[in-house]
Amino acid sequence: MIAGLSRRRAIAAVLALAVPVATALPLAADPAGRVVGVGGSVTETIYALGAGDRLVARDTTSTFPAAANELPDVGYMRRLSPEGVLSVAPDLIIAEEGSGPPETIQILAEADIPFVAVPAALDAAGVGAKIRAVGRALGLDAEAAALATEIEARIAAVQARAAGVETPTRVLFVLSAAGGRLMASGQGTAADAMIRLAGGINAVEGFPGYKQLTDEAVLAAAPDVILMMDRGAGGTHDSAGVLAHPAVAITPAGRDRRLIQMDGLYLLGFGPRTAEAVADLHRALYPGKG
Repeated sequence: MIAGLSRRRAIAAVLALAVPVATALPLAADPAGRVVGVGGSVTETIYALGAGDRLVARDTTSTFPAAANELPDVGYMRRLSPEGVLSVAPDLIIAEEGSGPPETIQILAEADIPFVAVPAALDAAGVGAKIRAVGRALGLDAEAAALATEIEARIAAVQARAAGVETPTRVLFVLSAAGGRLMASGQGTAADAMIRLAGGINAVEGFPGYKQLTDEAVLAAAPDVILMMDRGAGGTHDSAGVLAHPAVAITPAGRDRRLIQMDGLYLLGFGPRTAEAVADLHRALYPGKG
């Protein structure tokens, strides 16, 4: 619909068809002066590189640092609307891999707005690559290289300590316990990767992604610790409820009442705070051992 139009006309054409979500602002002379961050770890990285003042909007998952919450919200990263993004007149969109949908990305391409997809990360090298990719998009290569190198070294230091653990802790990551049904992490997830980085063992194996576990599977997993996202005071997955689950209650984790709750973006974001998150999780898994 808007192919062939100039960038300004493309933005106007899309906005004319939409219920306005924000007032379109004039374009800056600096081609990377008005940035939209899509994905919590991407937005965190932009701030960590000292470029937060260049952000004009963020997606729903971008909740850290607190300043991000003051920016216009263009929607969930996998359900972005072109109207919402174009309404803030960006010069550059930096997004986590998998953002979309494709139809929105196509419209943004036709509006001649640079869209940089940052690769996902599940290890120290991936975190470093993500930071360097964001820095390259912002023209901050040197700053990104320094930050990435520091974080990679800090994660490696935790892994070195974890390598000395004689009996690794078995960890069951529970994504949801709604209705008494435990949705747990198998292999290949961010939770699985964090458990391993912190020196633990995923208590369940044999399937990728997330899956509901039977009571028999929970008992067979025999976790020493339950790991969950902290959903705050309004969350539905409180520690008492999970530890009281009939199957969990008779596992080592249930008997010892060992449950670790961490902020979801902090624990699973694989951004500039990942070194701290790995260190915190390691200390929680092995209290008194550094």
